[in-house]
This record gives sequence, C-alpha cells and structure tokens, in this order.
Amino acid sequence: MSTTSRTLSFRAILGPGGLERDRSIEIAPDGTIRAIRATRAGDVPRDGGLAVPGMPNAHSHIFQCALAGFGEEARGDDSFWSWRRAMYRLANSITPEQLFAVARHGYARMLRAGFTHVVEFHYLHHGPDGARGPETTQAVLAAAAEVGLPISLLPVYYRTSGFDGAAPHAGQRRFAHDSVDEFMATVEALGPAVAGVAPHSLRAVPTADLAELVAAVDATLGPEAPLHIHISEQELEVEECLAVRGYTPVDLLADTVELGPRWSLVHATHTTEAERNRLWSAGARVVLCPITEAHLGDGIFPAREHFLAGGAAAVGSDANVRISAIEEARQLEYGQRLRDRRRARLATEAGTGPVVWSWLAEGGGEAAAARSGPAGGVGPPARLGRIEPGYRADFVVLDREGPHTLGHDWETLMDAWLVAGDERDIEAVYVAGERRVERGSMAGEAEIRSAFGQAMREIRRAI
Repeated sequence: MSTTSRTLSFRAILGPGGLERDRSIEIAPDGTIRAIRATRAGDVPRDGGLAVPGMPNAHSHIFQCALAGFGEEARGDDSFWSWRRAMYRLANSITPEQLFAVARHGYARMLRAGFTHVVEFHYLHHGPDGARGPETTQAVLAAAAEVGLPISLLPVYYRTSGFDGAAPHAGQRRFAHDSVDEFMATVEALGPAVAGVAPHSLRAVPTADLAELVAAVDATLGPEAPLHIHISEQELEVEECLAVRGYTPVDLLADTVELGPRWSLVHATHTTEAERNRLWSAGARVVLCPITEAHLGDGIFPAREHFLAGGAAAVGSDANVRISAIEEARQLEYGQRLRDRRRARLATEAGTGPVVWSWLAEGGGEAAAARSGPAGGVGPPARLGRIEPGYRADFVVLDREGPHTLGHDWETLMDAWLVAGDERDIEAVYVAGERRVERGSMAGEAEIRSAFGQAMREIRRAI
C-alpha cells in the first residue's frame, strides 16, 4: 500500500450521476478516493480515457473454472441436475495444489475482464476423503493474494442433500459439515479472512439450522456480516420446496430469518412478483449470474421488472465457464430482449451500457460488504462499486481506440461496449488506485498460464 496520496486523471469518468468529462481523482494512502476535481482539457497529462467503476464479482465458485468443457455431451433429458454429476467428479478429485493453480488463473482472468473484487462462495472445504483441514481454503486465499484481487471469503454451510433432510451423499463429502457448531469452528479457525457466511441453499440447510447459523454469525462476525444463499434457481427446486415444506423458497427463507441489507439471494430466477417485492422491501438484493444461468439452462430472471421497481442487483461469474464483466451485463440485457422481443429493456435516457454497469457495480459493492484490503489480504472495510469519495479506487478504463469502441465519443462508448465489446477494449484496470492490468497483460501471466495448463491435464485424467 502506498504511504502517500496520488492523483489520476481521466478524460471522462462514470460517476454516480452519469458521465463527467475531464476529472482528476485524488487517492488516499489507503487506496480510497479522497476527492474528485474537474480539470480543463490539456491542463494535466491523462492516465486514460473513460474510467468506470470496477465491477465487484458477487458470486464465484472458483474451482469450477476447471469444469468448462466437461459434462457437455447429451445424456437424455440433460439439465442442471445432470451437470451437477460432472461437478461432483471434479470436486472429489481436485487437490489443493491443483486448486491453487486453477484459482490463480481464474482470478487473473477476472482482473483482466474488469472484475476488481471477488466474493468467493467457498464450499470445497475438506479433503477428498472428507478429512477436515484448511488446505483448500488457504489455496484459494493465496491465489487471490498473489494476483492482487481483493476477496470476500464466504465459507458455505452445507449439511443435507434435499428438502427432506437426507444426509449428504458421497459426491458432497468435501462440502458438508455435521452441525452448525462444527461449521462455526471452521469459520473461527480461518479468523479475519472470513467476510461473511453462506448457507448454501434451503436444500442443504434445514430451517432449524438456518436460524441457529444466523445467530452464530451474529455472535462471531457481527450482525452486519453478509449472508448469501442460492435460492429459486431451478423450477424443480421450487416444486420440491412447495411439496415438502409447503412454501416457496423465498417465503420459507423470509419466514425463518429476518431478511435485510446483509442478505444476497443468488439467482432467484423463479421468484414471483410477490416474493421479489418481499425481498426488495426488506433491503435484500439478488445476485444474478447470467452466463452461468444460460449455460445451465436455468431460465431468465425478470430483471426489467426488478429494475423498474427499484430492486438492487449484483452480478457474479458463478461457474466461471466464461469470465467477462461486460458479457455478464450483456447477457442480462439480451435475456430481457429475447424474453420480451423488444430492445433496450434496462435502458434509461442515459442509454443502456452506463445504466446497467452502474446498477450492477453498486449492487455488487453492497453484496461484497468488503472487509479485505487492496492486495487481497485482510484490511479495513472498503466501499465498492462507485467512483465517489470514500469508495475504493477501483477503475476499469476504457479505450476510445478499442476494436469495438473505435470512433465513439465518451457519451456512446459504454453502449458500444455493452452491445459489442470485450476485454480488448479495456485500456487498464486499477485496484485501490494501483494499475494491475495494462492492455490486457499483467505480471506473472506466463507462469500462471503454464501452471493452470498442467493442473488441467492432471484434472482431465482424473475426471
């Protein structure tokens, strides 16, 4: 971390109120924004073109980076549930050493793609035989620290394999804990690396355990520690919850615990309007993972309705088959267009790109409730997702000379990037005011790639 303040200057920034031309940003020694000032064109050298807020990645299973390309053959009525079998094979074979190589490669891809923070929904806790130990968690944390990607670690509580309370099966032995007390001992052993906790889902966490878990988190991490949960991702999940519990998943959750701003509901694809109003009015948010939801055939979340109602949303790369912040935003918008057979579904008079990016970045910052410092280690709390004093100086800088933004002015550049662009249009990525990515390149790339390739060859033989 720098010991002195410094200033970066951009031709334009995407601030909370929209586009602002010719701005200098003063960054405090702790990596947060101290002040933003207008500058006249030509007064100071520029550090880049259009700076937009870094995108927090609000939901990641980093080990699943190794799963892309597996489980894609046709096997009867293929679905999310058959994909899970391939995921279990991977989960039960990957070693901590392989996980480090996979995670480091995945986190480097996130930085290059415009994600400047990751919320890791971490449930690969134990050894392949179920033996308890911190090795896999340490591998994930070390990978994030090495590439310089700040991480909010959410250890996942997982105890049952269905709404009926059945015991975990063999494929889930690396995920499961026997009780809330045992799980919280794992959380406490990890110390300040833990940002919050994630009850995996209502299939995996009995409601009696859920209330006990929230109370334990309050006592250990504090009553504002973030809580994330998978919910209503699959139609079969909703049907089983209704059949066994007599409630939809969101209603069951809301009747069991007090929803509020600390809660992030991941996917929520098959929620009703009444359920969305219930979580929205409580201050909870949804975390959408459009690429993964398309990859798994989950369905399309009614994002337009949620957006127009004032609901909060974040975005996550989830299974990490394709890591791209702008493509998550594009898939979200295009899903609404396909569903409605109309264009510009999340747009306002300011366009689509700036609006969608700002909405997801701000929601991602709230979902992360970051407790980690700028280099991926533990540090003071940070506010994320906006270019505004008091927020961490995380920026994605877009190039007006990029392959998909060439010829655009600053006012239309974000729209061009949303509908057509990719990582090649990114000039630089900053984390806490430090330039981490330069024209798509970052330190240590060759070794990261080589180690990932070796790990993938080993994993391929195992699964």
